[in-house]
Amino acid sequence: MTQTSGQPSDILHLSHGPEAVCEFQATLDSLRAALNSALVGKSEVVELVLACILARGHLLFDDLPGLGKTTLAKALARAVGGVFARVQCTPDLLPTDITGFNVFNQKTREFEFHEGPVFSDVLLADEINRATPRTQSALFEAMAERQVTIDNRCHTLSDSFFVIATQNPVESHGAYPLPEAQLDRFSMKLRIGYPDRSSELTMLADRSGHGANRRETADAVISPAQLQRLQDHIARVAVSRAVQEYLVDLARATRDHREITLGVSPRGLLIWQRVAQARAHLRGRGFVTPDDVQEVALPVLEVRLGGEFDSAARIVGEIIRSVPVPDRRQRGTTL
Repeated sequence: MTQTSGQPSDILHLSHGPEAVCEFQATLDSLRAALNSALVGKSEVVELVLACILARGHLLFDDLPGLGKTTLAKALARAVGGVFARVQCTPDLLPTDITGFNVFNQKTREFEFHEGPVFSDVLLADEINRATPRTQSALFEAMAERQVTIDNRCHTLSDSFFVIATQNPVESHGAYPLPEAQLDRFSMKLRIGYPDRSSELTMLADRSGHGANRRETADAVISPAQLQRLQDHIARVAVSRAVQEYLVDLARATRDHREITLGVSPRGLLIWQRVAQARAHLRGRGFVTPDDVQEVALPVLEVRLGGEFDSAARIVGEIIRSVPVPDRRQRGTTL
């Protein structure tokens, strides 16, 4: 998408022409339709999930059971033509149950590597906070670098490797709180919440026939290669100097806030910018505005700030109000 004239000279123009942009938008529309079909009545959640995967991030769902988290994860894996894997996290789960392990073959007299579920495109780590800290740490390298090291040998994961982890906010017995180092590897924290009445009626009507079976066997709408092209495109969405300064000032405000122990890290700041770029593209723009930064602030910051949702929403609101917004001439768009 090309930018209009009169915008700041420090904005980098996208290298894709109108035809490529139309192709990207058509691809996104197909992804939206597939995910909205799986998770009825939660279009805003779908938009944020798309922003997360387009930003090459990872997602933490902090929500009650039975609201569609697994359904959404499976639908996403099918939609992008990827391999889906699921791990039910329990206290006796071992790191090798996630990463894989070497087994000695008596016939060949050599060790053979058996891949774990981390060798997938979409990995659902269900109830991740029930795994021990040692097992949780098995995902550190995979989430940050898309690789795992086993017996001093590095194994590369899928370029589109995407983790969706879940935790139940109302059960703490037998759970291990996620450490800050683990939380900082997630791009955002989301809640699905209960659907409205109309959506629940639609769900019942679909499940009363063969709709559920069709949904389970739906074909991919894009290929992993197309997803990577989209992700590369998102990385080139323009961010003006003024918007970057706004992001930095917001991050520094989190470090100075009286109720926040650990503010946003540089890694968190980079994630925030990438998610804002994805949000801008999902809105049909080739540049980021302060509105994009603000709209993704709560899910991006909540996973790093800790505490309850209500307090996180209040604190994020205070931070946004405390930092001046760039004037219109600096935002990267003509308003």
